[in-house]
Amino acid sequence: MLDFTAVRAKTQSWMDFARDLTHADLVELTDELAGLQRAILADCTDADVTFMPDDPHAHDPYAADVREEEIAWTLAHVILHATASSEESAFLAAELARGVPWEKRRSRYETPWETVRTIAQCRARIEESHRMIRGLLAAWPDEPHLDNTYSPREGLIVNPIIRHLLGMSHAEEHLEKMPEIVRQAQAAQA
Repeated sequence: MLDFTAVRAKTQSWMDFARDLTHADLVELTDELAGLQRAILADCTDADVTFMPDDPHAHDPYAADVREEEIAWTLAHVILHATASSEESAFLAAELARGVPWEKRRSRYETPWETVRTIAQCRARIEESHRMIRGLLAAWPDEPHLDNTYSPREGLIVNPIIRHLLGMSHAEEHLEKMPEIVRQAQAAQA
């Protein structure tokens, strides 16, 4: 995976970070992200999926229900959120790549995490998301409109490659939490 540390710390601009990346790189990175997700789930069981980990830093200001703002996320919750974020960015990136002017809106659906209770469902979600993102990358024209940009906030200019990377970066941040959730879940079962 790419090391997003510099752009997250704002010591490097997204434009500089993505300067040499190509559409082919996005395909490869998408495959790599799905592979990492699969690897983390390799030894998981259904009990790991719904285990509520201890996370003293849990805070989600965007939670749909205020009662969920401070709860730790289950493995299912992390997977569903990460895949939904990646898909949203891939969809918006494909539109930009096709030359569609930016409109401020969301293009997101996230399966309710409470409905996913098995490792088979988690694995299926990763595979479905990977297939959809690969399909969205396949929708890019041969000559993408990399100059089709927008600026959602001061100092950030987003083109199709950066839009795709924003979703991957967000998913990777959540990916980093998954091994600890699995560790806690498996320790609790031992």
